[in-house]
Order: sequence, then C-alpha cells, then structure tokens
Amino acid sequence: MNAAQTSARTVRLILGDQLNPQHSWFATVDPQVVYLMMEVRQETDYVLHHAQKVISIFAAMRAMAAKLRADGHRVHYISIGQPESENAMVENIAKIVHSLAATHFEYQEPDEWRLDALLCEYAAMAEASGTHASRMVSSEHFFTGRLEAKQMFKPGKRWLMETMYRQMRVRHRVLLDSDGEPEGGQWNFDAENRKAWKGEPVEPIDFRPSHDHGVLWKEIQAAGVKTFGLPAANAIRWPVDRIEALQQMDGFIAHALPHFGDYQDAMSREAKRLFHSMLSFALNTKMLSPQEVVERVEGAWREGSVPLSAAEGYIRQILGWREYVRGVYWAQMPGYEKNNFLEHKTELPDWFWTGQTHMACMSAAITQSLEMAHAHHIQRLMVIGNFALLAGLSPEALHTWYLGIYIDAFEWVELPNTVGMSQFADAGGLATKPYVSSAAYIDRMGDYCSGCRYNKKLKTGADACPFNSLYWEFYERHTTKLGHNARIGMAYQQLKKMDPATKEGLMEKARELRANLNRL
Repeated sequence: MNAAQTSARTVRLILGDQLNPQHSWFATVDPQVVYLMMEVRQETDYVLHHAQKVISIFAAMRAMAAKLRADGHRVHYISIGQPESENAMVENIAKIVHSLAATHFEYQEPDEWRLDALLCEYAAMAEASGTHASRMVSSEHFFTGRLEAKQMFKPGKRWLMETMYRQMRVRHRVLLDSDGEPEGGQWNFDAENRKAWKGEPVEPIDFRPSHDHGVLWKEIQAAGVKTFGLPAANAIRWPVDRIEALQQMDGFIAHALPHFGDYQDAMSREAKRLFHSMLSFALNTKMLSPQEVVERVEGAWREGSVPLSAAEGYIRQILGWREYVRGVYWAQMPGYEKNNFLEHKTELPDWFWTGQTHMACMSAAITQSLEMAHAHHIQRLMVIGNFALLAGLSPEALHTWYLGIYIDAFEWVELPNTVGMSQFADAGGLATKPYVSSAAYIDRMGDYCSGCRYNKKLKTGADACPFNSLYWEFYERHTTKLGHNARIGMAYQQLKKMDPATKEGLMEKARELRANLNRL
C-alpha cells in the first residue's frame, strides 16, 4: 500500500543504497512527510547487473519501506511491476510532488555522480519554475565529506592512501595509545597479512540467513529486466535489513576476524569466503555505518579476542581505503571512467560471462562471481584485474563488468578500484604501479594452479600459463610509459638482461595469446 493521496508538505527520496533506518530523517514521525522509494528500469538497466544484485537491493528496499510504515511514516513505493517503474526517476518525483501538492522536496546526497547530477538539475529546474523548494542533506554515513580528500591533498602533492589513513586514525582516535601513537608501534601491519591458506584453520560456517526471494524474482523477470549470473532466488544469503546486517557483523567478528589478517590475501577454490566479512553490501547500502564497524573491530582487539594485525588490517580497508577511494571518485568525476593511459581497447573475452576458460584461476574467480555476486579483493585485483591489464582489455568495458557483477559495486567505490587501482588507466593517479604478476604470485597465494590445464612453470609452448608470457610482453609493450617508474625498475632490468631469443619467444607467445583470448 502506498501513502494515501492526501496532501503533504515534503517529499523525501530514498535511493536503493540509502537504507539506513537510523538516519536523522526518521527520528520524528511527521504526517506531512512522504518518503518516496522506487524500483525503476533506469537503475536496473544503466548497466547489465547480476541477478542477485537486483533481487537483494529490491528486497532490502522493500524491507526498509515496511519498517518505515511500521514505525508510522508515510511511504510511497513504486515496485518494478508497476507502470511507473518505466518512467525516468525525476518524472516520478515530479508527479508525486505534484499529486501531494508538496512544497518541498528533499534527498540525501547520492554517492554516484550521475544521480547527483540528475537530482541537482531537477532541483534547480524546480526552484527556477517555482513549483517547490529542494534541499540535499547529508547521508550521515561516511567519515569524510565528498571533497575532503581533495582538500587534504594539495595541488601537485601525491595522493597516497596511507597519508589519509594515518590522518583519519589520529582524527578519530582509532587504534591509538594514550600518547596518541599507533598501537603496536606501527601504523600498518600489512606485511604480516600475506599468508597462503592450507586448509587450517577451518573456514567458518556461513552464518548469514538464507532468503527465498522467488516471488520477487518472478516480478523482476516479468518486468523484462535483463540480468546475468546465478539468481539463486530461493536461497539468497545477502541481508535485507539492519538487524540481519548486525548479526552478520557479530558472526564475522566472533568467528572470522581472528584469522582475517593472516589470510586476507589468500585464495582457494575450496573455501570461497575464507575469513572475509562479506559486509560490503550492508555497508554500501548503509544498513551498517563504517563508524560502528570500526568501533566494533577495535573493541574486539582491546578485549583480546583478535590480533592487532587482524584488527588493523580490517580497519585500514574501512577507515583508510574506502574513504580514500571515495575521495578520489568525487575529485575526478565526471569523466574518470574514460581514462585509458595505456590505450587498451580489447573487448572482454566471451568467457567473462560464463567462466568457461581453461585458466583455472580465471575460471574459479569468474565462476564464483557469477554464482555469488562476490569475490574478494585479491581475486578481483590479482586474478581478474591482473589478466585484464596484461591482456590489454578495455578499462571502461571492465569497469562496466565489475559494476554489474558484484553485489557491493556502486560506482563511487568500484570505478576508482577498477580504472585506477586495477587497470592503471589513470596514469598512476591512484596506484603507484601497475598491479600485475606472472603465475608465481597466483600460485603462492592460492590453490588454483593445481590441476590447471596450463603449466605454471612454463613461459612458452602450448601448455604454458598465459600469465607468464603476458607479464613480460606487457612491460615490453609499455616501456615508453612505464620504464621510468622506480617501483617496477627490477622488471625492466630483467628484460634488458634477457637473452634475445628467449625474449622474442615470450613476445611471440603473448601476441598469439592476445589475438586468441576467447580460446584460452
């Protein structure tokens, strides 16, 4: 049921990634305020999304709407099966504002530039026409403002996550001793968090609830929404509300966080979750706040239940990397998605949509992504992203794929991670070097190479692992643009010392591979 079509003073828009029931908007019940929530084709169709992403966001939106109504708030909800779902978002806003004779329209700051621009333009037009007043308010979610990072890093100064991270630790008094120094005597314990997982300790059980969203999935299909990936509509594990998200956080801290630090970079086809929190969906839809997650993790360390290296490693992802990436996004938009420093233009191989490749690591990482709408950061960066960079895939095409396939992918966090960190397409604006490797790193951090059709030790020949020749050909191909980078100087020294015949064999093999990506 929607809000009765009696008049209202204010219409407030809630986007699908603004599902925070603790927002100050909801502290008071006001019958003159109507909350507007929409499932619209504009949002399902701007990229091709994973089925579980569409299902889970809509399910969480519906749960939020139900809670607001139960708490006494007026809600107008447009579901995917209604004709209005075909309308542009601003068209629906204008109609609802008009039908309620509202004099004010309010919205929380969007996290994606395209929606921010869209709503700002709508608000300006409404103000100019005199139909109603408009106001944007804070989403009350992040540690920093949109442009705070840009102000922190002066023009010409190198943007480094570590710099911002330390400032944030000090400002928010996180993991500091009584003298204001970092606990444990150092800011970063990353060097301790690079162990491969050999089967022990055992991966914790999946403590997330299972949902049957079969009816919702039928609605989505009936509306004609195109998706990809495994729907798993009858057994979806992603939380629908804050209560479930809090339970998921509790389970992570109790059962997985103690080992998260050691194995955060490990990969295994036998344990797809390992010790990762899987909280990014709840965080990025704002069911959880980053502040409470950081506080709980620090508290677990102070209580002695988790090692400092685990707590610091996890907090660095939230207080450091997450805020930093958001700062990069808002400083660089619009147009950041068009960056292509290395001029890579190859389209994604067909098996990015099926996982059907003979490369065991790529097959495992992509298949997992298609089945779960999730892969952890090393699978995204050092398997899929690594291959994409070595093979010369289009960074914009890869960005669109990442944005669609992952449950936690919203453009503000996904775009800098893909275009900057993974593909070095911004010329090193975010990452200090290209993140590429041969088979050795993948073998060291995971079990994918065992039983693979390709031999991790061979560089040339029919059975050679593609990563090996592609690695060297990548550096050779981009000598002009990368040869001066001090962080990868050793690779270029090795290239110079390489026997010419050996080098040419590697180049020829890599060129052959890049010409036949669909056959790998």
